[in-house]
Amino acid sequence: LVEHPPIYTAGTSANDADLLDARFPVFKTVRSRQLTYHGPGQRVGYVMLDLKARNGDVRGFVRDLEEWLIRTLSAFNVKGERREGRVGIWVARGKREDKIAAIGVRVRKWVTFHGVSFNIDPNLTDFTGIVPCGISEHGVTSLHDLGILVSMADVDVAMKAAFQEVFGRELG
Repeated sequence: LVEHPPIYTAGTSANDADLLDARFPVFKTVRSRQLTYHGPGQRVGYVMLDLKARNGDVRGFVRDLEEWLIRTLSAFNVKGERREGRVGIWVARGKREDKIAAIGVRVRKWVTFHGVSFNIDPNLTDFTGIVPCGISEHGVTSLHDLGILVSMADVDVAMKAAFQEVFGRELG
């Protein structure tokens, strides 16, 4: 679990037109998906697992990452949800829905790397320099934006507990 300085990352499916304002360094990555933002107030979890030991199920692994985030959110009484055709975790906000967590993974020789990003209290205007994950019709939110004023340490405890529930082992 880490917290990055402000950066944009461009996955293997990134569209150059989705970079609206290169106000932060842009790093090309080998993970899936498109452009995303990482920065202060956001917890990034890098997950490295042997998928052969998990029946080689990449889709199941992504579902488990989603479940990890959903359970983490539930620790703060927030209902995180999956959306058909969209990767990440979403929060319904009346007539709109906002993304609170992103997922971007890579698998090489059945070992996973990269992982998830979870918005606790980032500067949400930092997302306006890109079309986050190529999705322009929905917004981005955070726990603090939802009125849940928790610390990074509080989130770490919840993430580690939920990880153990879902994946059956503790983070170091």
